[in-house]
Amino acid sequence: MSGPLRTLVVEDEPIAAAAHATYVERVPGFELAAVVPSGREALAVLSREPVDLVLLDMNLPDLHGLDVCRRLRAAGLSTDIMALTAARDLAMVRAAVSLGIVQYVIKPFTFAMLADRLARYAAYRARTSAESEATSQHEIDRLLGTLRAPDLSRLPKGLAEDTLDQVVAVLREQDGASAREVAAELSVSRVTARRYLEHLHDLGRVEREARHGGAGRPELNYRLTPDRR
Repeated sequence: MSGPLRTLVVEDEPIAAAAHATYVERVPGFELAAVVPSGREALAVLSREPVDLVLLDMNLPDLHGLDVCRRLRAAGLSTDIMALTAARDLAMVRAAVSLGIVQYVIKPFTFAMLADRLARYAAYRARTSAESEATSQHEIDRLLGTLRAPDLSRLPKGLAEDTLDQVVAVLREQDGASAREVAAELSVSRVTARRYLEHLHDLGRVEREARHGGAGRPELNYRLTPDRR
């Protein structure tokens, strides 16, 4: 993968469109290609300039998001698509998967959640660019697993998805942090921050190492594993 991933935001609601554009610009490795409010304008952009990823609302004023996907594929364009939508209908989710949508994110969502999905997509693109051939079933599973969100059914009692996403965002933005630093950033207790960090460590999503705290006391520093940064 060379250069930033050019990303098109397709969203008709102005406040949401501005927020999504800002989110894209905040995530390292991504570049905002354009922001458009309709499906036809999105197709026009895609027909005239290279775009790596489309952040696509499903409920647009002129075309349904799935119709945008169908026209995109019919035109022979393989641009990746991430659905950002309030639609929760499982039939729509199945249709989205059949059209090659790589992520399906339910509104409303936090910056941390979208940043995590974008980081997963960037890791997936980096791996597919670097590896011209999958050598084993394990390699294919590992590649596809890059796009998957953590299994939230495994969240221990008392932990919340949104807070977990925020902890991941802090680790990504600061390139590692201690429970004390995460607690201060998110205004939670140190014990709560440590529970989230240890859960991420149990999932294999973070590495930890000992370091000296501000007063010389040892504490653990948590960093996202290389394929999550």
